[in-house]
Amino acid sequence: MKGLLISDFNIENLASYLKKELNAPAIESVSVCYGQVSQTLLDDAAPIWRERPDFVVAWTRPEGVLQTFGDLLSCSPVSDQDLNREVDSYAAALLRASKRTRAMFVPTWVIPPFHQTQGLLDLAASGGGARALMRINVRLLESLAGAPIIHPLWGDKWIQLGGPAAFNYRLWYLGKIPFSNEVFKAAARDIKAALRGLNGQAKKIVLLDLDDVLWGGIVGDAGWEGLTLGGHDPAGEALVDFQRELKALTRRGILLAIVSKNEESVAMEAIAKHPEMVLKLDDFAGWRINWRDKAENIHALMNELNLGLDSAVFIDDSAVERARVRETLPGLFVPEWPSDKRLYPQALLSLDCFDRPWITEEDRQRSRMSAVDRERKQSKIDLGNLEEWLATLNTGVRVEELNQANLPRAAQLLNKTNQMNLSTRRMSEAEFQAWLREKTRRAWTFRVSDRFGDSGLTGILTIEIDGLRATIIDFVLSCRVMGRKIEEAMLHVGINWARSAGVQEVYANYHQTGKNKPCYDFFEKSGLACRDGNIFVWDAGQAYPLPPAIHLVHDNGGTLAKKSAEENPSELLASI
Repeated sequence: MKGLLISDFNIENLASYLKKELNAPAIESVSVCYGQVSQTLLDDAAPIWRERPDFVVAWTRPEGVLQTFGDLLSCSPVSDQDLNREVDSYAAALLRASKRTRAMFVPTWVIPPFHQTQGLLDLAASGGGARALMRINVRLLESLAGAPIIHPLWGDKWIQLGGPAAFNYRLWYLGKIPFSNEVFKAAARDIKAALRGLNGQAKKIVLLDLDDVLWGGIVGDAGWEGLTLGGHDPAGEALVDFQRELKALTRRGILLAIVSKNEESVAMEAIAKHPEMVLKLDDFAGWRINWRDKAENIHALMNELNLGLDSAVFIDDSAVERARVRETLPGLFVPEWPSDKRLYPQALLSLDCFDRPWITEEDRQRSRMSAVDRERKQSKIDLGNLEEWLATLNTGVRVEELNQANLPRAAQLLNKTNQMNLSTRRMSEAEFQAWLREKTRRAWTFRVSDRFGDSGLTGILTIEIDGLRATIIDFVLSCRVMGRKIEEAMLHVGINWARSAGVQEVYANYHQTGKNKPCYDFFEKSGLACRDGNIFVWDAGQAYPLPPAIHLVHDNGGTLAKKSAEENPSELLASI
């Protein structure tokens, strides 16, 4: 990826650490000469913008871009109105420049400790530098809140990680470098984590051992009554806090699962009966609790959950098990783990692999949805026949055109879905909106529910018309609802809309990646004719049937029966 670094100080050290930091993505950065902040942000025609950067970092010192704040630090009287006006002008420049990139990172402002030497006056209502710093940071954040491309970063955290030497005065006077290398290293790690999140590469699931991970002791030996968990024991308290932090991850849309060598009935009893267990059975998307090889169990569990190995983190207290899984499943992230249980919460919180640019309501409900999906899969096993099972689900698919309300979730789904994804293109919210401004393009979102519960917004379909041909550009479906005839329902909506627009053929061009073979497998059996290996075509002279098990609902709350949709597809499409 190519980055552009804009700053009022020498930022070359950050460029160096972004390049050297081993974690993905690989980055090459260009730095603007320090002190050229306003000129660069405001000049659309500046040579530096000729090649659109993948991301921009605009990292400044408040006294470097706000003259009034510099006066305040010099103990000169300033007005709040003047300070607010300068913050607003800087925010407007950032908003203007954000249109020239896919993502912009803006670290919050910090000041060195030698400016905070006024004692009680640091936080005084008039003239307090620390108080003013808090206020201008809040005002900047509020000014940028409506821009989905701009992502503020917490600069104060980097200063804390840098310790007492975070501000390097010698480097400042030698080369206009205000911070130590530790600060730049922390910034590079966070920026890379943010880019992974924006690119849909954040981890989606944590796989956990049980003994000496979720609780202290061996449950098969001590019984659940003898486990170390909670109480007044330091390790027990830490393990409860560790579970609380794992629970917090589920509220951000991260799944939990168990991979443990144990007797399943004994482990399940401990989870159900121990009074200090924060995590309950419904918090886990799945489990493999037996005496088989953990690498084998992980592979089987991830297949069951329709997740790639590279979306998982495996936590185990055993160095032997960690090494085995790391060597056997190289795509899986296996962090080193402390032997001291009191460090478990800190170790989890230090992982930077869960960074996401937003949290949707579907994210908050994902753990519950996974528990419901487990019940759904069990009912499939009990019933046996696939078509009979689908008929019992009472599946509803609600179709909505892309709008401001569903755009954040749709953009998230577009950017993180890998398996059922026709083109695997990635776009920000703003880019998605801009693409749809052409009248020949349409986009729909699909919400899925059944008798077990609501799976939320899980599908996206976009189509572009060129003359007598329509092309499906994006065909995206969450792995949670794959294989339940939702795919055919999406084609039904898209193809029949294209038919009503008068096209003769509908094309779907499959772009192969290392992860989206399930999408190819679906199109191969979808009824569309395959041409040249990766192109699938439907003759628009025929309607594409709606599966019998699907109940289609349009976005204004009306219900459409299968029969009417088949007989008059244009009527269906007029309502959606």
